[in-house]
Parts: sequence; C-alpha cells; structure tokens
Amino acid sequence: MASVTTAGTGAGSSGRALVIHPALKTRPGGAVAAAGGSSGGGIATRDGERAPEARLEEAVGLAEAIDLDVVHAEVARLQRLRPATLLGTGSVESIAKIVEEKEIAVAIVDSAVTPVQQRNLERAWKCKVIDRTGLILEIFGARARTREGQLQVELAALTYQRSRLVRSWTHLERQRGGFGFLGGPGESQLEIDRRLIGERIVKLKGELDEVKRTRALHRKARKRVPYPVVALVGYTNAGKSTLFNRLTRAEVLAQDLLFATLDPTMRRLKLPSGRQAILSDTVGFISDLPTHLVAAFRATLEEVTEADLVLHVRDVHHPETEAQREDVHAVLADLGMGEAVEGGQMIEVLNKIDLLDPADRAALLNQTSRNREAVPVSALTGDGCDALLGVLDRRLTSDHRIVTLDVHLGDGAAIAWLYEHGEVLERRDDDATAHLSVRLSDADLARFQRRTPMALLH
Repeated sequence: MASVTTAGTGAGSSGRALVIHPALKTRPGGAVAAAGGSSGGGIATRDGERAPEARLEEAVGLAEAIDLDVVHAEVARLQRLRPATLLGTGSVESIAKIVEEKEIAVAIVDSAVTPVQQRNLERAWKCKVIDRTGLILEIFGARARTREGQLQVELAALTYQRSRLVRSWTHLERQRGGFGFLGGPGESQLEIDRRLIGERIVKLKGELDEVKRTRALHRKARKRVPYPVVALVGYTNAGKSTLFNRLTRAEVLAQDLLFATLDPTMRRLKLPSGRQAILSDTVGFISDLPTHLVAAFRATLEEVTEADLVLHVRDVHHPETEAQREDVHAVLADLGMGEAVEGGQMIEVLNKIDLLDPADRAALLNQTSRNREAVPVSALTGDGCDALLGVLDRRLTSDHRIVTLDVHLGDGAAIAWLYEHGEVLERRDDDATAHLSVRLSDADLARFQRRTPMALLH
C-alpha cells in the first residue's frame, strides 16, 4: 500500500476523512490499473494512461471540494477484487486501525462500490463509506444553486440510491449542503420506500421535461436574434470559468476547485468584427462520470449539443492533460456529439500556458502556430485571448456575408424569416418597402431568394 498522510484543514471542516484509491497490481501488459465497474469487478477504461497516484490526488481534491478534512490518503494495490469487501483482508484491517487512530468519520473509496461491499466496509471500519459516485453526487448537491440544477442532482441521487436499497439508509436525511451521503443520525436509520423513490423520480423527470421545453423556447428566441452559441467544455478545474470571465467580463465563480461551476451560465460575447455571440459555461467533466449523472444533466448539456461551436478548454500544464482530453471526448460521444469532435465543430483552447516553463511554452506556441484548431491561452493573464476571439470570429462568420434586401412590407412572413435566419443589422421602412441590411450565410441567402423571388438584392 502506498500512502500519504495529509495535513488537516482545521476549523471549518465538516468531517475527518480518508481516501482510498484501489488499483490492481497488474493487468495485461503489466500496467497498473484502477478498480472500477458497477459490480466492483471490472477495470475502468483509459486507466492505463493514468498513474494511480494521479487518480488518488484527484479523489483527494474531490473530497476537499466539499470541505472534508482529508487526514489520510493511500493507493491500495490489490491482487484481485474481493466481491465482499472489494479490498483484501489485510487492507481492510490496516485501514480499520487508521480509522480508529485518526478518528475518521467518512472513508471515500475512489471506485465503484456495491451496496454489499459498502455495508461490509462500514461494519469493519465503523464509519461512513461512500464511493466515487456518491462523492460526486455530494459535491453536485452542495454546488447546485438554480432550480434546474437542484432537480438534476436530486434525480441523479435518487436513481443512485434506488439501486442501493439493500437495507435501511440514512443518506436522504440532509445535515448540510449536498445530499447527506456523509451524514445521518447514526443507529436510528430511516426506512426508504422504493415505491416512494420511484414516484419522486417520475415527478422529477416531468419537471425536467418542462425545463427542457423552456430551454428549447429560449434557444428558438435566440435564433430569431440570432446569436451563435459558443459552449465551453472541459475537464473540471481546467479554467473554463476563468476564461468565461476573461472573455465576457463577467464575474461567475472561478476557483481552483473541482466542480466550482455546476449551473450553466450564459453571457453575451462581443467579437472583433462587432458581431455578437452567446458564450455558455457548463459543468466540468471528469473521468468515470456516473452514467445516470450524465443522463440527469442532459437538459443542461443540451446547450453544448445545440452550440454552433464548442471550445474544449484544456489545462495544458496538468500532467494528465492528454488523458483528460480523452475523458472529455468520451462524455461528448455519450451525449451524441462524436461527430462534432471529429467534424471540426470544436476548437481546443490550451489554457494555463503561464504555468509552463519557458522551453515548453515556446515549443507549444511553435506547434500551435501551424494548427488552427488549437489556441494557446492564459485565461488568468489574458495572453492569447485576443487571438482566440479572432479565431471564433472567423469560424462563426466564414460563410456569412452582408447583403441589402428590399422586401415588400406586406410580406411579413419573408421579413420574419430574415430575422429568424439572419442577423438584421439595419432596417429602414418607407411607404411600401422594408430596406434591410442582413448578415446571412450563402446557403440561407439562396434559400431566401428561392422562397421570395420578388425581393430585390443589392
């Protein structure tokens, strides 16, 4: 077992915690792999690209994101996965001693843990045990601020809990922010009725369907303006919110913290040409994001699927940046956006170049000078942000041109069509004619001329 003892955060912590990252000692090819899978018996995908120590560091960051006082963290190297406890007998016993000595309140296992394994570990360690999914849900529950975000988190939490009803649970009793996976009244556990959870899930899905319809109406309204939508995506803590603030001069929460942003934020973005766009900041992605959590957040992430361009913000300074890139692509593929990744709808923003040493930074700048699909920036200092705006401007207006059209005022449908499909820059009406200056794509201009042959093009 590789272990590290960390300093506590002191007052303000909501509980003393330890973090365990299980890793199989060998896998085909001799590489170390992390334990995973819904049954506790699989191997998580793409882990061959990541060191177990890096995964442990990320798990500690997740725990600290909800103010847990992580006093011990270790990689538990396993010969095989145990169906009853996931970890081997020796590991379980040694961790039990640490729990007792350090007065641990909650143990976080950075892997999928079955309900039976969770129950057995709680009995052996005499403390709360949560797995990676439960921890992420706890963070999301503490972060959600909008009504939509709260609905989505509750749906994901109930779906997760419904699959774990093997005994009485205390986890729905909220002691603080989040969903109470870490709290509860001890021995006096609450009896959770599967039928009641099912009914609540049905109700939540109905409310989220209404949110989806509302978002669709908002998107339709934006298309009438119309402003193109640019969505920020990326691994959690890649610097999306800092870049969002830099480009839009907004003041959304931007911290060196995993999942600092949960609820979607949208602001107007002015491009160098004077054209307007809408920039959308979304929740950060993470490796092994629970499937039902992705499903629950589909309403929010639809802003990404509907975007005209996607900016993939990467922390180019992070040692696992390539693995994080693959994780983001995997989530986008799960959202049905694989074609956007492959089809040129995405621009990579290589963030945090200010943290690179001079040689690495010079090499990166030289490499990206020949690649228009990647833009190096520092959202913190602003370096490269003007170049990024220029790339956005060119990409969003590459097939657009400004035309002057004369349309009969009686043809309200044609005028409405121009407002819906183009950007009306100027309009002057006389007795019978609307004279409009409109920015249109070549394809839309051809469509308009076919449907309105009487309109005059200057």
